[in-house]
Amino acid sequence: VNVSTKGFRISVLGATAAAALVWAGSWQRAAAAPEKREASSRAQADVLVSGWHAAASKADEAAYFGAMTEHAVFLGTDKTERWDKKAFQTYAHPHFAKGKGWSFAPRERHWAFSGDGRTAWWDELLDSEHLGVCRGSGVAVREGAAWKIAHYDLAMTVPNDLANDLVAWTRALEKDGTKPPRSPAP
Repeated sequence: VNVSTKGFRISVLGATAAAALVWAGSWQRAAAAPEKREASSRAQADVLVSGWHAAASKADEAAYFGAMTEHAVFLGTDKTERWDKKAFQTYAHPHFAKGKGWSFAPRERHWAFSGDGRTAWWDELLDSEHLGVCRGSGVAVREGAAWKIAHYDLAMTVPNDLANDLVAWTRALEKDGTKPPRSPAP
C-alpha cells in the first residue's frame, strides 16, 4: 500500500509538473505571439511611412494620398496648416502635377502599438534640404489588412539656444509684420 501510494503520489506529482511545464510553455508562446505580431506590424507600418515619404519626394500623388485614411489630418509647420485630406490634396496637387514634391529622409523612427494591434503611433527625426532637421509624429490605423496614415504632424526643430529669439521674432511678425533680420548665407 505504501509503495502504491508513493507511486501514485509520484505519478500525480509528475503529472502536475508536466502540466505546469506545458502551461508555462503555452504561456511563453502566448506572450511571444504579441511580440511577433508587433514586430510584423512594425515592419508593415514602417514600410507604409517610408513609402509615403518616398511618394512625396517623387511627387507621386496617387501613392502619397492613397497611403492616408479618408479622414486623415496633416499638420504642417505653419500654425495655419491644419488640413484634412481633401484640403491637403487641393494644396499639394499643383505641386505634384508639376513633378515637384518634398523630401524628408528619416534619421530614426520610434513606434508604439495599441493592445489590439490595430493602432500605431510613431515619431521620427527627418532631414530636409529645405527645412533642416524636422520632427514628425503620426498615427496609423489598420484598415482591413493594410495600414493607413490617419494623422501626421510635421514640426521644425529649434535649438533651445535660439528659442527665445525665434519666439520674439514670431511675436513681432504677428503683431506688426516686423520680420527678423536675415543672417547671411554660410
